[in-house]
Amino acid sequence: MDLTLPPKVTERAFARLAEINANADENKALRIAVEGGGCSGFQYDIKLDDPAAGDVILEGEGQKVVIDDVSLPFLSNAVIDYTQEIIGARFVIENPNATSSCGCGTSFSM
Repeated sequence: MDLTLPPKVTERAFARLAEINANADENKALRIAVEGGGCSGFQYDIKLDDPAAGDVILEGEGQKVVIDDVSLPFLSNAVIDYTQEIIGARFVIENPNATSSCGCGTSFSM
């Protein structure tokens, strides 16, 4: 039995994606992927992309967040959010599977 739970996407993240797509020629999904590398062992790759076969698709406010099947176990039960701080605005991932992360928040270890 697979206990991998898909991440949750906040309303704020879907709303920001809707703003980005409102100014684009075509609607794109927000792709969240986990790759090897970064200062802590793994890093997040966040970009606009089209859904692909095998992706898990999370939908809200007419928008899509997609995650490939290889990255999904690393993101089980995580929260994808959008934050605006003094240092800048960005999509962030609160990942309960990460045992540590770097200061920039884009790299983590398990």
